[in-house]
Amino acid sequence: MPNIKDMKSSKFLKKDDVGEGTICIIQGVSQENVSKEGAEIELKWCVHFTNLDKPMVLNTTNMQLIAKFLGSDNTEDWENQKIILYDDPSVSFGGKLTGGIRVREFKGKKVESAFDDIRNTNIADKTELKPF
Repeated sequence: MPNIKDMKSSKFLKKDDVGEGTICIIQGVSQENVSKEGAEIELKWCVHFTNLDKPMVLNTTNMQLIAKFLGSDNTEDWENQKIILYDDPSVSFGGKLTGGIRVREFKGKKVESAFDDIRNTNIADKTELKPF
């Protein structure tokens, strides 16, 4: 039987999608409508990845962390660069600990192209490769 968490679909990354650590290659940044179907449009900045099928909604903390790790406030400079996304249980929302996606610096080789050899490697299980 499925867990109810598995029954909720989302067009954006959730903390369960990244686990303890997922290496991601940035494709670009764009504004996306994050409102529910039929609701008033609410645009938020999202980062898209070459090896994940969903974008991540950027909050101020993650935006600043990516800029710091990649050495640029210009999101065009982020393209084809690697970061690590992970589920951080200490993230709070509305005054409550809910957990959420955070960013870590990737300290490996620079990405030469979007078709690099790493495709969403799960750090917790280095033998598992997820399709993109």
